[in-house]
Order: sequence, then C-alpha cells, then structure tokens
Amino acid sequence: MTSRITASSTQVIPATGDVPRHVAIIMDGNGRWAKKRFMPRVAGHSKGLEAVRAMVRACIERKIGYLTLFAFSSENWRRPVEEVTFLMNLFLKALQAEVGKLHANAVRLKVVGDLSAFDPRIVALIREGEARTSNNGVLTLTICANYGGRWDILQAMNQLALAHPEKAGVYGESDLTPHLAMSFAPEPDLFIRTGGEERISNFLLWQLAYSEFHFTDILWPDFDATALDAAIASYQTRERRFGRTSEQLLGESAVSPAPTCGFGELKNS
Repeated sequence: MTSRITASSTQVIPATGDVPRHVAIIMDGNGRWAKKRFMPRVAGHSKGLEAVRAMVRACIERKIGYLTLFAFSSENWRRPVEEVTFLMNLFLKALQAEVGKLHANAVRLKVVGDLSAFDPRIVALIREGEARTSNNGVLTLTICANYGGRWDILQAMNQLALAHPEKAGVYGESDLTPHLAMSFAPEPDLFIRTGGEERISNFLLWQLAYSEFHFTDILWPDFDATALDAAIASYQTRERRFGRTSEQLLGESAVSPAPTCGFGELKNS
C-alpha cells in the first residue's frame, strides 16, 4: 500500500458506508483509570497498551481500513518528567514487542509527528517497523507521536513553499494536502475521544473538518470492542451531507438504491 490518498472532503465527496473506513481516537483517561484503583498513573499507560491491542483486533474484525491513535501530543512534554520518561520507555518496548505481531496480521504501521525529539533508538525502530510492514493491507495503524495539528499544517506549508516557491500566493488545497502527515490515508470518518472530555486538543485539525464526533465517558483502558460498536452505531445515525441538503441525499438514493451493507461494504454515494 504505497499510494497517497490526498483528496480533501471539501473538494470531493467521499464514499461513505455503514462502517467508517477510518477511525481516529484520542486515548484519554489512562491516569484517571489508575487513580481510581489507587495505582500510579504509569500503570494506566501500561493498561492502555492492552486496549490498543484489543482495538487493532476489533478494527480488523470489522474491516475498518485505517485506525489512527493519538499517543503523545506535542503538548504532553509538559507532563512530569517521570511520566514522560515512562511513556518513552513504553513506546520503545511496544515497538520491540508489537511490530512482529502487526506484520503477522498484515497490519501496516505508520508513525507521524515530529520525531526529531525522540531517542535515536526509538526513531530507528519506527523506521524499521514502517519498512517491514509497508506492503501490508488489512489495516493501517497510525500512531501520532509528538504530533500536533498546528505543527502538521505548518510543516506541510513549509514543505510546499520549498517545493513550489513559484506558486507562492496562489497555493490551493490540492497543493498542500500531499504534504500533510496523514496524506497516505483518507480523512477520518469517525473521531472518538474517551475519558469524558469533549475537545479535539490539537489533533488532526485539518483532517477532522467533516468527521463525525463521538465522545464517551469510558476511560481508555476500558474501551473495548463493545464500546467501539456503540460509537459505530452512533455514527450510523448521522446524515453525512458534505454541504448538500437532505433532499439531495434522498434523491441520490432514489436514483441509485444502496445495496444491503454489512461491515466493510460501501454504500453507493
């Protein structure tokens, strides 16, 4: 899977289905999960890794093609030094332990964000994991690490300016989109945030323009396949118009009836 998917939902109406093609999640609540159990915050992060494994399995079973997880934001460096150190070590160990399993299940790994701040050992493992899994096509698992939506737009703009200085002043979306960190994936259909907060916290600011949002009080370590199904059920109640009217959607359905849709099948649009 090497092609770049660069169409923007503000330019092209994407195909939609009963099950989202791309799910993006802010995994919030690890620390509170641990605190409720009188455990150190870092115990919640370890438990949260188990939830990541379960979510990968659930997405494969539901034929969701893209899963993007916000693991570490550009603002998370503000956390206590001990917690940041633990998270970096957990990331290192996860890369060592999980890439082989991902590859065995035909999962492609991508890591996006400003990797310059990470230990060279982590960066090397990321590059090795991405290369090893690059041709897998069952699921693309993207980990956003030292990522911020504003950083993403700025770095894309800087890349574009360097690549095409002659077009300065007349850049369009189609010029910028290929330089965004998530240019290899369609925009998320469904955005989920666990832990009860209802904001996007500088996550995929460009890409979430037409995503459906689902907020849940469930803390990330407790978020499982049943919770994912509840989010998908909520998604299925949404009318995804992309600027059109409800009447236009009804007209399209009358002209081209959608077949019965199961998990992973796409409706006619």
